[in-house]
Amino acid sequence: MIYLYGLIPTAEAVKSPLSSLKGLDDEEHVYTIPINDVTAVVCLLNSDKYSEEILQQKMENDMDWLKEKAFHHHETLAALYSGYTVIPLKFGTIYNSEESLKETIAPKNNVVIHTFETLKRHEEWNMKVYCDDQKLMQHVTDHDEVVEQKRQEIESLPKGRQYFEKKKLDKFISQQLEEEKYRLCKSVHDQLLQYATNEAVKKNWGKDMTGLQESMVWNSAFMLPKEAIEEFLEEIKKSEPALLEKGLRVEVSGPWPPYHFSNIS
Repeated sequence: MIYLYGLIPTAEAVKSPLSSLKGLDDEEHVYTIPINDVTAVVCLLNSDKYSEEILQQKMENDMDWLKEKAFHHHETLAALYSGYTVIPLKFGTIYNSEESLKETIAPKNNVVIHTFETLKRHEEWNMKVYCDDQKLMQHVTDHDEVVEQKRQEIESLPKGRQYFEKKKLDKFISQQLEEEKYRLCKSVHDQLLQYATNEAVKKNWGKDMTGLQESMVWNSAFMLPKEAIEEFLEEIKKSEPALLEKGLRVEVSGPWPPYHFSNIS
């Protein structure tokens, strides 16, 4: 079976031959298959060990295996990205034979070449925002006019009713907290759109994935023209002090292989 990492221009592959990289099974090596103007970067897999059914079972039931192999996939693409224009394929893209791979890629030659040309002028950058919930909650509690008004109303109530109204207030503050997280993150994201030709808001990672005490509250990717990257980064720097004061920390990273903006169906 053929495991497909990604696609690179054949002209670049001819000019700079692929360096030695281990394959997904840590036995076979990564190699290339030229298909007209497009070259596929692949490795061989034993069909007895890597059938579609076995892969599906592994991905659903063996998290350690999945993390190891997904990291290998990413590291291979990162290595390719350092030397070539790359269209990365999703983890687990497998063909039954070299012929079936060629039959799929060859008709898309013009579309892939057009994508390469776009990617040469752009880079993918990511922005993640993490939140110290206690710090932001304190800010909401201290500065939200509606919260203050409700607190004053509760203090004027009989003692017996105050307990239940305070419970309602706590729930209201939690709602305000979530709304404030979204509002602040969306504001930064929207401000950055002026520099991007494309963008994507992605699913937040849990603490088990990040290993951090803070919660990830925003996760977005931007396709940036290379000439706009410096301004993009400066814009983030300008927004950071006000966010930090409220308990939000911005983490920007890049450039990355263009996972989100090079989809070839």
